[in-house]
Amino acid sequence: MPDIRLSVQIDVPPAEVYPFVSSGSGFSKWWAEDMTQRADGAFDLGFFNRAMVYSVKLVKNASPTQAEWACLNGKEWEGTRLLFHLGETKGQTLLRFTHAGWVKDTDYFVSCSATWGALMFRIKAAAEGRPRGPLFSRDAWGL
Repeated sequence: MPDIRLSVQIDVPPAEVYPFVSSGSGFSKWWAEDMTQRADGAFDLGFFNRAMVYSVKLVKNASPTQAEWACLNGKEWEGTRLLFHLGETKGQTLLRFTHAGWVKDTDYFVSCSATWGALMFRIKAAAEGRPRGPLFSRDAWGL
C-alpha cells in the first residue's frame, strides 16, 4: 500500500504545534474552514461548498508528540490514516506526516500528495504565528 510522507521543520516546540494537528479547531486554521464536530466525536471537513465532505476521527492522542486520525469515508480515503509525529530538537519541531494505507497509487493519490505538501507549510506558518488561513476557505467559494 502506498503512503504519502512529508516533513517540515517548524521553529516552535511541539507543544505549540500539537493543537493544530490534534483537533478540529486546529485543522480549521490551516486545512479546511468548514469543520463540523459530530455527536460521535468525529469531524466532517467540507470542501468546495460541501461538494466533498471527509470525516475523520482522532484515534491516538499522545500530546505533544503524536496524533493519529482515521479517515472514515471517501472513495479513496476510507480506511486510510493521517499520522502526525512531532519530534523536538533545540526548541524546534520536526513534523513528520504520513497519509497511510492508500489502496493504490492513483491520479488522486498524486493530487493529494501535492495538496498535503502545501498544507505542511500552512501548519508551519500557523504554528509560528504567521497564519495564512486554511487552504480550503469559505471565502474561496464566494460564500
